[in-house]
Amino acid sequence: MKSVAWSPSSWRSKPVAQMPGYADGAALESVEAQLAGFPPLVFAGEARKLKRALAKVAAGEAFLLQGGDCAESFAEHSADNIRDFFRVFLQMSVVLTFAAASPVIKVGRIAGQFAKPRSSDFETVDGVTLPAYRGDIVNDISFTSEGRQPDPRRQIDAYRQSAATLNLLRAFATGGYANLENAHRWMLGFVKDSPQSGRYQEVADRITETLGFMKAIGLDAEAHQELRATDFYTSHEALLLGFEQALTRIDSTTGDPYATSGHMLWVGDRTRQPDHAHVEYMRGIKNPIGLKCGPSLTPDGLLRLVDALNPENEPGRLTLICRFGAGKVEAHLPGLVRAIEREGKVVVWSCDPMHGNTVKALSGYKTRPYEQITAEISQFFDVHQAEGTYAGGVHLEMTGKNVTECTGGARSISDTELSDRYHSHCDPRLNAEQAIEVAFLVAERLKRERAARAVPAIVAAAE
Repeated sequence: MKSVAWSPSSWRSKPVAQMPGYADGAALESVEAQLAGFPPLVFAGEARKLKRALAKVAAGEAFLLQGGDCAESFAEHSADNIRDFFRVFLQMSVVLTFAAASPVIKVGRIAGQFAKPRSSDFETVDGVTLPAYRGDIVNDISFTSEGRQPDPRRQIDAYRQSAATLNLLRAFATGGYANLENAHRWMLGFVKDSPQSGRYQEVADRITETLGFMKAIGLDAEAHQELRATDFYTSHEALLLGFEQALTRIDSTTGDPYATSGHMLWVGDRTRQPDHAHVEYMRGIKNPIGLKCGPSLTPDGLLRLVDALNPENEPGRLTLICRFGAGKVEAHLPGLVRAIEREGKVVVWSCDPMHGNTVKALSGYKTRPYEQITAEISQFFDVHQAEGTYAGGVHLEMTGKNVTECTGGARSISDTELSDRYHSHCDPRLNAEQAIEVAFLVAERLKRERAARAVPAIVAAAE
């Protein structure tokens, strides 16, 4: 299947899905030429560092936390929104780190997650049919003829917003905001106010004791950079291939091509056709990449894609992001896991419990029941435990805001409450509190898995 030669533009000779049609081809070419001359948003060395970290996840020595907005918007871009998201992400990471007793690799769906695939090219409202909204990088969410026309100039706006977001994220990650003690203090506030505070208190107490011990022996954040800084990476679905091509750069130290629009890119479930444009582009870049795996993906189909996207079987290169829906994991995941194990492929297994659990509430809003989200996570862990493989990560659509988009959770958001603070431009997201609740759920499971792995090791040492 692999073609003889790859270039950043070789995808243009392949069939392509989920790409908007631009009326003004000359304007599109002009925008792409501008982008090609802009500075990279991320750097090859950072992408390689993430790949090394993900290799540890593949080996069962770390855990991947990936999450963020369904689709970033121009209207909601603000320092406060970025700060609130980063803060919640740090809280989740701290909980998971202490539970798994291993590093947590932090990858945001941010600074580039603008384009969205759609099930239909058009949308009809009150008898009027217009192009579907494909994310702010393509067109406007307002249902008007002018707003829904794909506008290539929006790619420049997306680039600039991504650059500004990255600038702030880097400052947060390295400037002291990510101080471990800060993250823990925020988490204590959450635990105190949570309806399930008793359930979470044990983990919070363990972290408090550990931090107290570290301070007692002189390991304070001011003297130790690793306690007040963190590695944080960005990711998005590589959907708008002209944009990705324009931001592809050849690394001066290795001569390899890297997508510099984000540290990690993934292929969506709607664009993973092995002989199509998206797989063609992704197979050539050297970034770590993801592949969404939905119910229609067969074991043979997965192996074909793995061979195309990671022919060298490089650890950390490929993350398989599984999105089946609660109740469907047992029917689909075991076959994929067995095929990968049989062929000796090295991958990261991650669970996306969001996309397979989208339903329409009686109120008319799209929502995702919290109970179905957590059920799919549990089923994902169950399958990997049964197969003797490592459940290495979770992939969440979430926000740092107190929205009401997913029903359920400790505060039991109801169908009738969805309209209170439903702000998503596309799909429903976990709010800050629900996201941290998920982190505690995953933490409990990681703690059990760690204990289960420790027993054979102790027995072997005794023998």
